[in-house]
Amino acid sequence: QVQLVESGGGLVQAGGSLRLSCAASGRTFRTMGWFRQAPGKEREFVARASTTGRSIYYASYADSVKGRFTIYRDNAKNTVYLQMNTLKPEDTAVYYCAADDVVGRMAQQGSADYWGQGTQVTVSS
Repeated sequence: QVQLVESGGGLVQAGGSLRLSCAASGRTFRTMGWFRQAPGKEREFVARASTTGRSIYYASYADSVKGRFTIYRDNAKNTVYLQMNTLKPEDTAVYYCAADDVVGRMAQQGSADYWGQGTQVTVSS
């Protein structure tokens, strides 16, 4: 049974940092990533990291987080992280971990096969 378990959300002041973690169990995935959904808004893609099968992977980001967020994976732990720096109030949302075997689906179609339960990130001004 596949499970994605997120952790690391919380309350932070604008300009601060948080690191989200998502541990996958049950199998490994070629692509792992993050989405977010703010109140009253649709879910949006944040970042994804796709592995080549070795330790090398490539990442892509939404324009709104480029230069501030970094996604990285620890394949030995089957875990993906999202380091969020210089947080802004508009980053406030529930952040969802996602996993998929299709490389481009998250960024291009906004979808994935597996989802975590979500973790709240609140950035105060």
